[in-house]
Order: sequence, then C-alpha cells, then structure tokens
Amino acid sequence: MTTSAKPTAPSTTDVVLEAVGLTKHFPIRRRLRTLFQPRRAVHAVEQVDLVLRKGRVTAMVGESGSGKSTVARLMAQLVKQTDGRILLHGVPVHSTGGRRFRAYCRRVQMVFQDPFASLNPIHTVRYHLTRALKIHHSDTTEEELLTRVSLTPPERFLSKFPHELSGGQRQRVAIARALAAGPEALLADEPVSMLDVSIRLGVLNLLRDLRDRLNLAILYITHDIASARYFADEVLVMYAGQVVEGGSGEAVTQHAAHPYTRLLIASAPDPDRIAGAEADVVDVGGGEPPSLIAPPDGCRFHPRCPHAMARCTTEAPPRLAAESNGDGPHWAACWLYDQKTVAEAAEEVSG
Repeated sequence: MTTSAKPTAPSTTDVVLEAVGLTKHFPIRRRLRTLFQPRRAVHAVEQVDLVLRKGRVTAMVGESGSGKSTVARLMAQLVKQTDGRILLHGVPVHSTGGRRFRAYCRRVQMVFQDPFASLNPIHTVRYHLTRALKIHHSDTTEEELLTRVSLTPPERFLSKFPHELSGGQRQRVAIARALAAGPEALLADEPVSMLDVSIRLGVLNLLRDLRDRLNLAILYITHDIASARYFADEVLVMYAGQVVEGGSGEAVTQHAAHPYTRLLIASAPDPDRIAGAEADVVDVGGGEPPSLIAPPDGCRFHPRCPHAMARCTTEAPPRLAAESNGDGPHWAACWLYDQKTVAEAAEEVSG
C-alpha cells in the first residue's frame, strides 16, 4: 500500500512566500522552423512546491543546471512563470512591473551569486545604499545598514568603490542593499559560492543572525549540501528541474532517502573518508543529467539510478514518506518507498 507524505499544515501567520506547482519552460528559438514542427522548450522547472516561513531558512540543493537558481528568479519575479502560482501571505502575486513590482520587491529581496557583478563598479557604496533607501522610502540610514552587516566603522566603507573591497565585503554590501527595503523574505542565490573558503562561514553566520534578529524567511540556494545542513532548517533537493526529496535539514542530510541525494552526499569532500569508501559513490549511480529539452519519462533520475525499476521508466513518483529517525518530517519522490512497487519488482527478478 502506497504511503504518501503529508506535510504538516503551515501556520498561515508564519508563511511569508509560497510557490504552488511552479513551472518554467524556456522556448528555444529556431530560425528555420516549418509550420508542422512543434516548438521545443527547455523544461527548467517542473511543478515545484515551496514554502518560506518567518524566522526559518529553507535550502534548495542541487548540481549545476538543476533549476534551483531559476526557482529563485521566479520567486523574485525577475522571470515570469509558465505555470503555477506564487503567493505572498496567501495572496496570488501578479507583478508585471511598475508600482506593483516595487511593492513586491519591498517585501521580497534577492542576493545574487556574484557580488561584483551585482554592484555598479563606477559608484560608491554610499550611492548603492542611498539609491535603495530612496526607492523604498526607508528611514534607515546608510550607516545603520552597514552596521547590520558588520561593516564597521561604516564611515570607512561608504566612500569606497566595489573594486576596493574584498569579495566578502562586497557581498555584505549587497546584503545591506537588500535590507534597505525592509524585506520579509530574502532569496540568497549561492551567496557564498564565489567567496574564499575562509570567509564563507562568516557570511552564513551573518545571514543566520539577520534571520533571528529580523525574523526573515530565507531561501538559500546552494550546491553544497554540507552548508545546507549547517545553515538550513529545511532542505529541498532538486534534480533536473524537479524537487526529489525534502524534509528537515537533519533528516535529509543524515538519512538521505533518494538515490540522487545519496550521490550528492557521497560526492562531497570528506576528510574522514577512506579509500575504500569510493565504492559508495559507485553504488548510488553515475553518468550525466538528462537533457531538459527532452527529459526522460517517469523519474528523471532513472537513467542514472542503480535501483531503477520498470515503473521508474514510465511513471513519475509522488512524494512518499521516508524514514527520518525522529529528525522531523521527511519525504522522497522515489518508488523505493512504495512497498507494492518494490514487491512487484522483486517478483519479476525472482521469476
């Protein structure tokens, strides 16, 4: 009998931002296309459900090209979704620009991966912060913003240009600019991936402190599942445009259920791993991600999965309850957690 995971109903007072069935297809433009040729598209994001709550961090983990950054841009309304809904405090969002877009941005801000690219190199730190404060009609001062992100004394940084700052300092300025709007949700798209290893922890601790002090809802996009365990309350694992596993940070990272999640964990650098542990990586599969122009039927991971069954090639699995060992809610979109499917596959092998 199939056991479907039923996530705990979120409190309406805690939910800030929500995505329901979020889908994004990017059409492929071809110069020569006959009338009878169907228009092809990149299926970047498919049916993603996501909830961001006050004072909590939700991490979205996956390899490059999995669609996690596209999800962040969709939530920031920088890209228009093909299908699905985005709700802010339960109200559907229909931002198309102008005042409505600015009103949305005041409550939902994004921090980009490359702090140097997100700051104008010909303007000072003061200009970036002053402009943001004016746009969002905030009474906060530039000095207060820099103090919030631990750039002190603030007078030392206000007159500097982006190229005069370190990578970590530039990212802190970018975070300060996002805070100028007084947001309720912060979308952080791999905020530490371009920083030196020695300063990544400081930026993550800053975001954690801001979460606690300002009661922010944070979406943390990353390919580093180790940092997700350290930083996030909830972890969602994304593969080929779809979310394949989710649950509390401890449950997903310590008791990974989906074969793809186990592959991510096995591929992460581990100083304690001995040479013989390389067999674990082989056991969870290999190969390359599928084409998102023509994704495979059924479970998109089945071409790489060593546990693939016949049903995996034809039917996409729903969210099924997985073991969490008391670490909170945990589910995986994998037929391995449907007893009937596993029993039928065992009968075929034995027969």
